[in-house]
This record gives sequence, structure tokens and C-alpha cells, in this order.
Amino acid sequence: MERNINELGVEDFVNAALKLEEAKEFEKVVKESILRAKSSNPRDLWRELVAQRVLKPWHPHQLHQLVYNSVYAHWDVSTKGPPLYWFPSLDQSKHSNLGRLMELYGSKLLGESYKDPITSFSLFQEFSVQHPEAYWEIIMKELSVSFLEAPKCILDTSDKSKHGGTWLPGSLLNIAECCLLPNKQTKKEDDSLAVIWRDEGCDDSRINRLTLKELREQVMLVAHALDAIFSKGDAIAIDMPMTVNAVIIYLAIILAGMIVVSIADSFAAKEIATRLRVSKAKGIFTQDFIVRGDRKIPLYGRVIEATPYKAIVLSAEGTDVDIQLREQDLSWKDFLSSVDPCLRMKYYSPIYQPADAVTNVLFSSGTTGEPKAIPYTQLSPIRSAADFWAQFDIQAGDVYCWPTSLGWVVGPILLYSCFLNGATLALYHGSPLNCGFGKFVQDAGITILGTVPSLVKAWKNAGCMEGLDWTKIKSFGIGGEASSVDDNLWLSSRAYYSPIIECCGGTELASSYIQGCPLQPQAFGAFSSKTMTTGFVILDENGGPYPEDVPCVGEVGLFPLYMGATDRLLNADHEEVYFKGMPIYEGMCLRRHGDIIKRTVGGYFVVQGRADDTMNIGGIKTSSLEIECVCHQADECILETAAIGVAPVSGGPEQLVIFLVLKKGIDSEVEKLKLKLSKAIQSNLNPLFKVSLVKIVPELPRTVSNKLLRRVLKDQMKHDII
Repeated sequence: MERNINELGVEDFVNAALKLEEAKEFEKVVKESILRAKSSNPRDLWRELVAQRVLKPWHPHQLHQLVYNSVYAHWDVSTKGPPLYWFPSLDQSKHSNLGRLMELYGSKLLGESYKDPITSFSLFQEFSVQHPEAYWEIIMKELSVSFLEAPKCILDTSDKSKHGGTWLPGSLLNIAECCLLPNKQTKKEDDSLAVIWRDEGCDDSRINRLTLKELREQVMLVAHALDAIFSKGDAIAIDMPMTVNAVIIYLAIILAGMIVVSIADSFAAKEIATRLRVSKAKGIFTQDFIVRGDRKIPLYGRVIEATPYKAIVLSAEGTDVDIQLREQDLSWKDFLSSVDPCLRMKYYSPIYQPADAVTNVLFSSGTTGEPKAIPYTQLSPIRSAADFWAQFDIQAGDVYCWPTSLGWVVGPILLYSCFLNGATLALYHGSPLNCGFGKFVQDAGITILGTVPSLVKAWKNAGCMEGLDWTKIKSFGIGGEASSVDDNLWLSSRAYYSPIIECCGGTELASSYIQGCPLQPQAFGAFSSKTMTTGFVILDENGGPYPEDVPCVGEVGLFPLYMGATDRLLNADHEEVYFKGMPIYEGMCLRRHGDIIKRTVGGYFVVQGRADDTMNIGGIKTSSLEIECVCHQADECILETAAIGVAPVSGGPEQLVIFLVLKKGIDSEVEKLKLKLSKAIQSNLNPLFKVSLVKIVPELPRTVSNKLLRRVLKDQMKHDII
């Protein structure tokens, strides 16, 4: 049983890897903080410890674990909600983007109900749901969004066949141009740093820099070259790592009135071919190789296996390509040479289109069947940038890095969140798994760092980020899968417990529907709020909504008025996928998203998995994720877990099967682990739950975007449960 912080002494701190003299000094500082807190409330004590920076980024992780766990040793989650680790100050809140906006408009919009950005945040969020036009009219002035023709209104709901209404009707713009022009509101100037980057293996070299003016010139040159080969409206794929050239190409395609087809650079030829076929792409940008350390992974070879159409090929090593190209293909050098010399430095006139014009085709991860082809319109970047403006407090001067790819929605979200908010985009041309990436974060002065839970776990377990200074980071972003409390404790501690903004959304939403917020206290592994203008209910097993603010678990049903969300799919029936069979709530047909979420005491949200990842064990409906979280803590030898419910071939109730990946070099008996897992599940979840089978595997099946494929595990088990 965990001991309270008051019961810890020098010996405990020595056991947590401090030297004796350090432990004595640490004990003294902790006791002083306990006295200063003047409260027996663990939240007040933790807040004091963080405010005084008692725990340092260079302290061993065992010490951070010990202090956090002992502060919250007797915390009752069921009655008090999740433990909190970060708390906004009133002064901080008033200087945040959203807090500043609330101070300007709060009294006007909320009347006497408005107090301050922290106290009134929930009221303001509710106002934004009920009056989205008012909120978006204000926000549009905060972003680098300019129109050739202004919209007739913010939202038109006259067409009842469109669940999500028509946003910014009558407007004309080019969202890529908005990224490239100076803007007084976001403090973007021609000499502002737009992109910085470093190549893997050049970890002691100076960081490369591109100003806004230089970026604009390069994008316009590529747009001229595109006009020499392709036509307006053509779909053109990008199958590359997210390099500075990939970003230039992405913006140029959209500036020229063409459509980007996003393909992850990890895909095999068959997957590339599927996406090119569905999107009707006329060409593709790619690289000869992907370089990772000493390895050169062929990429062009996969592309030519996938398509007969024209490929424009860049060199991964910065020189001209030195491989044999097909007759119809072009090297990057020859592609740029196709521009008429008279046009090379000439201004490129953007192609202006309606707000709902498609600029990018993205794809779902394709865990079953053909991946959904999801159109990303000019509304989608506005939504992305606005959410990061509000939830991440991204501002001019921020340096934002999130290792990702343009093949996934996070890539475009990252790009637009920087350029439409006046921040600097930071790119590492290489693997984020090694210390070279961590040194880039340090040297580039990253202020916002995005990541995924599996990457955090890898950093923590490898110890590769030790000795690096990440204290300029003001916030972290994390998403894509369920977070581990201990891994997030490690991550946040690298920057004196800066907040981790949890994100949960989808490609079809172009953003998150639940997220952390800098105006609210944060809890590890939990989402503190619905995003601005987002409304939803949590549905019970009969499809009815649970009352607001009541702790519950169920499938989320989104309100359909969601700016930036899809209103069509290229290869599926949008109505059937997102609306068919969904209940009506207050006159609205709710939009399907598929997540099972838990609302805790205190109003925080925890994702419990997908609706199709639930199981019925002993007559009780539960989620795979809920069981996995408990199992992961059951034994130190466990690296990863996956829980599935399998119905016996002969019929009968589902039986619980746990798949385990053990830490490297560790061996353990299956039956002993089965007993430990059963005890942990019965103690923490339900005494009626029983583990039927434990299987140790070398790895768990995942999609290329790292989502766990529980269906694959279920298929493997069909004949193993009698």
C-alpha cells in the first residue's frame, strides 16, 4: 500500500535513486512545502510542490513516481475524480488566447454570469455550442484567414438535408495563400521564421531556417512547375516523410488549385495503389529512399510498383537522385527546371475556391476493408487552427513540433496550426526515437511538443532523453491512442510539469472533440473539456442520453453542427456511415463517432475504446481499454497488453483473453501472470471478472498509425476458445 507523503523520509528518497546528501536536502524541501500548503488536500500539496519546482527534470523518475503516488496515496477517484497535476493561475489564464478573448467578450456574451476565464470557462464553452456563429465570427478575426470574397454569413442551416449546415457560404479564398502572407493579427512578417529543421545525423550542426518570405517564394516556384505538368483540379499524391520540401509541395498543390492526396510513407505498394485508385490521382511526389541512421529504405521502388502515373522524385540526401527513373518520371531538379525562366521569380496568382472546396484527400487507417477516403476542405484547416489557438494557446513566437507524416491528419493539422497562428513549424528529418530528436527539441527551443503514447513509452524506457534540457516546452500534445499515467508523469516532469494537452478526434472531424484546456486543471490520461463549439451526449445502452454532468460510460453522439467535419466521403455513403441509426436529440440527428467514453466525477473524460472494442464479461459490459489499463500495472515485466472478449465456438458468454508483450530479456510463467492479472482485474474493476486465457506474444498487431488491431487478435482466437 502506498504511503502518504508525510510518512516518507531520507531512506525512501535514497531508495528512489538520490544520493544521501541530496536525499537529506530533498526531505527538508518537501517538509517545507507541506507546511506552506496549509491544507490536507492532496491537490493543494501537489500544486505547491510543482509551483516551488521541488521536483526537477533531472531527478530520477523513481523519485517523481514516489512523490506523486504518495501525495495521492489515499485519493478516492470514485468520489473525488481524477488526481490533478497541473493548475492554471488566474494571471496565466488572462494572457492566454482564449482567456484574453473571454475577458474582452465575456460580460457582453454571458452578462453578469461572467466572472473570469477559469471560473466561467464551462459557461463560455456552452455558449459557443449554442451560438456557434457568434464564436466563429470572433475567432475568424484571430487567425490568418483572408477572403477574396467574404462569406454571406457564418452558418446557413436552411438546407435541412445537410445535417451540419453550410459554413461560410458565398466565400472565396485560398487557404494556402493565407498561410504564406504576412498578417498583423498573428504578428506574421516576411522575416518571421516559418520553418526550422535539422537532418538526422547532423545533431551538432546549426538548425536550418526558412523565413515566411523564403517559404512563399519556394511554394510559388513549385506552383509554377505544377502548372507546367498538371491541370487545375488534378489530384496529386505526396508519399514522403514530413520534410521541409514535403511542406512546400503540400502548400504549392493547394495554392495552384489542385488536390493533395495524403499517403503515409510507411505503406506497402498495395496500400499506395489503393489510395491512388480511390482518389484518381494523376501523379505523385516521392523520395528515392527514406534514410534512418545507416539504413536506406527504398521508397521510389514501392511507388513504381503501385502506379503507372508520373512520379516526381526527390533525393533523401539532398543531392540529385542517383537511381534509374522510369521514362515518364522526373527528378526534383528536372521538375523545377520545367518552369519558364521568365516565371521563376514571378508572383503566383492563387486559385480561389469556395470554403467547402476539397483541398486534400486523407484516409482512415483502414483496419477493416478499403480505407475511407475523407475529403479535407478549406474549412478543415480553419477548424484545426482555431482549436489549437484555443486549446494549445499557440501564439506568434511559439515553436511547434510533432513528429508525424502528411499521410495522417496530424500532419496537415500541425502545418495549418503553425502557419495560420503565426508560429514556427519545427521538423526533424529522421527518427524521433533517438536522442538526436531530443537534442533538436532542446536546440530549437521547442515550446509545444506533440507526440503519441507509444513514443513517450519508448523514450522513457530507453533513457535516451536524459541530460537534455526541455524546459522551454510550455505544453505537450498527445493523442492517437490511450495514454499511460506513469509515462505522462515522466513526460510532463521533463519540463517542470508543463501540461499535457490530451487530444481525441478523428480525420473526418479535422480536429478533436475532447481535449485538454489551459483554462482548466489537468489530470494525466484524461480530457478536461469538450472543444469549443463542440456539443455531444453520452448514450446509454438503449440509445438515450445520460444527464449532463452525471458520471457515466457510453457511446458518444456528436451534435451535427461541427465546423470542419466532413459532409461527404469519396468511396462510401456518408449518411450511412455517420448518421444512419443514430438517435434524435433536441431535434438534431446525432453524428456517429464510435468512441466509448467515461465521464468522471468532476466532469473529466476518459476514452474507453471504440464501440466495437467493448465486451460483455459475466453479463457486464466493459471496454478493452479499461481492462488493459489495469493489466498493464499488474506486473513490472509487462510492456504492452491487449484484452479481447471471445465467444466460445459452441456458444455461451464471452471469455476474457489477455495478450501480453513482455519487456526485453524478461521471461515469466503464464499461469503466474494469469493469477496476477485476475487479482488485479477483480480488485480494481469487478470481482466477477475472470481471465480465461493469457497469451504471451512478441508484438501486438497494429495499423501503420499505431492503432491496436484487436479484431486481428479475435480472428486468431476463434478456434482456441472451446
